[in-house]
Amino acid sequence: MSKWNLIVDVAECTNCQLCTLSAMDEYVGNDWPGVSAPMPRHGHRWIDILQNERGQAPTIDIAYVPVTCNHCDNAPCVEKGKGAVRKRDDGIVIFDPAKAKGRKDLVDACPYGHVWWNEELQLPQAWPFDAHLIDQGWDKTRGHQACPTGAMRAIKVEDAEMARLARDEQLETMKPELGTRPRVYYKNLWRYSKCFIAGSVAAEANGAVDCVEGARARLLKDGAEVATALTDNYGDFKFDKLIPESGRYTIEISAFGRSRTVDATLGKSVSLGEIRL
Repeated sequence: MSKWNLIVDVAECTNCQLCTLSAMDEYVGNDWPGVSAPMPRHGHRWIDILQNERGQAPTIDIAYVPVTCNHCDNAPCVEKGKGAVRKRDDGIVIFDPAKAKGRKDLVDACPYGHVWWNEELQLPQAWPFDAHLIDQGWDKTRGHQACPTGAMRAIKVEDAEMARLARDEQLETMKPELGTRPRVYYKNLWRYSKCFIAGSVAAEANGAVDCVEGARARLLKDGAEVATALTDNYGDFKFDKLIPESGRYTIEISAFGRSRTVDATLGKSVSLGEIRL
């Protein structure tokens, strides 16, 4: 049977917040029986945006990651809910507005922190994949509809096809080690979860300092080569997709018969600035 999945491309998210606002527009003050009671006007962000700033001046980038209920196949909230939370045949997880009333314990059941407590209604709530619209024949969610960059797309496919897409597009899920089998997948998640080491190579000639294009940069760890790169026309190089807190690295720079070695300790992303040959 085909099931719903959400694919988010981190590289395309610009933090416009339209997915967040579309969820609020759909649920604040609106009651969708069997799917969702009204969402509070303030406080709740059923679709939220995480932000990660990497590096230091002059090399900085920022990644934005929309997060929401993952509609897990092995959802802890469903197991703990004992009927108050159900998993539909199409993959969507629903917090029953009647059966879940008073069940504040279900907020802590989510290891991702995507269940919200509605104090006024005494109700745990999460984004229900716009199931009421899906049931009316919609082929996308409001967030998918509102996204101007194509960063968010909802698709309904067989599990085997979703597995193929995940392989082909190198999709990842949040915290796969939990074994919850989320149905929200991320492309280019390394922009948020991994680190980089970057720098800019320059050299002095005829009394002037200029950037060096085409210098060879080698990244070494414990004496073994991890990656190589050539500097661009601004003299810049960047080694990305490195593991945070992975310790000490050595960067070897060579050009014009000259060379320079620089050490860097990687906790978070590191910008080495100018490296003068």
